[in-house]
Amino acid sequence: MKTVNEGFDLQTYVTRGVERVVADAIKATLKNPKESVFMARFAKASVAASKKRRAAADAGEHIPPFLIASITSQCNLHCAGCYSRCSRATVDAEPVSQLSDRDWARIFDEADEMGVSFILLAGGEPMMRRDVIEAAGTRKNILFPVFTNGTFMDEKYFALFDQCRNLVPVMSIEGGREVTDERRGAGVYDKLIANMDEMNRRGLIFGASVTVTTKNIKEVTSDRFLKTLSERGCKAVIFVEFVPVSGDDGALAPGDAERAFLRDEIDRLREESDNMVFISFPGDEKSSGGCVAAGRGFFHINSHGGAEPCPFSPYSDVNVRDSSLREAMRSPLFTALRDGGILLDDHAGGCVLYEKRDLVERLLAKKDG
Repeated sequence: MKTVNEGFDLQTYVTRGVERVVADAIKATLKNPKESVFMARFAKASVAASKKRRAAADAGEHIPPFLIASITSQCNLHCAGCYSRCSRATVDAEPVSQLSDRDWARIFDEADEMGVSFILLAGGEPMMRRDVIEAAGTRKNILFPVFTNGTFMDEKYFALFDQCRNLVPVMSIEGGREVTDERRGAGVYDKLIANMDEMNRRGLIFGASVTVTTKNIKEVTSDRFLKTLSERGCKAVIFVEFVPVSGDDGALAPGDAERAFLRDEIDRLREESDNMVFISFPGDEKSSGGCVAAGRGFFHINSHGGAEPCPFSPYSDVNVRDSSLREAMRSPLFTALRDGGILLDDHAGGCVLYEKRDLVERLLAKKDG
């Protein structure tokens, strides 16, 4: 019997899901002609971007539809097991030599020209860089999911998200109040729920990001939890498997049994729900033909401009300060990872590049040598 997961294509699913969310947004904004016109324009821009990527592919060049941009190395929270802090990509000290808002504006423009449709804004805590988020809001051809802990949401941000519908907050939540506050800090859950209620009242699109651990996997896939999100207007839930980056938190990483459970639950949710988009990393990658990092489906730019395969693989041999986005995507490291079949390798679970970090380091050393 064929399951939902067989033949699953992540990029097609996400694109169709976004089209559905955009269609819902058009209906929700009919009372505001200006916003309705914008959403219809974005849907048209998405089609144009797809044509650019197809034309590039016909010419022998692959352009990924996604880009992850970590626009700051600062964060106000100290979430347990945070990969970004463990890898020192996020620090408490005042950031030094971060890309400016002008640098990011140039990157956004280059991405638009290439046909990149989605730029995921991350950090640190991206909402600490209002200047960059405001610059993103003016690039109407690109959808910018903003991966945020939600604690900086205020009236100015609500107004910005209302004005710039291409900015879509994706708030991190770990389940109910107890498990969310345990990992993220006291009061965070109530702040997130208040944010969702306010965005729902204003008719704003938003999503949720869930770090899946052995501790919360049953809770975050439960109908009760997902109904809490859906009733507040959440349009997308992104499940990210916890990746242990220190020796103290390995027990939280999903094993084979948990990954099989998560896959089956997401298959069920996709069959039963047509008003929410469900995405799983890296589960969807494996069913879509391997890891999509290093430019296969996306790549990552850190807050200092280094082009990296993905946030979990913080290695770089090129900086976008000194090269174009297109040149960065063709870097020797990215090319070696794509052409060497490393991204297609089977692995125990979690992030393949994190598991094979010794190999990535050898590729960098070979290049430098």
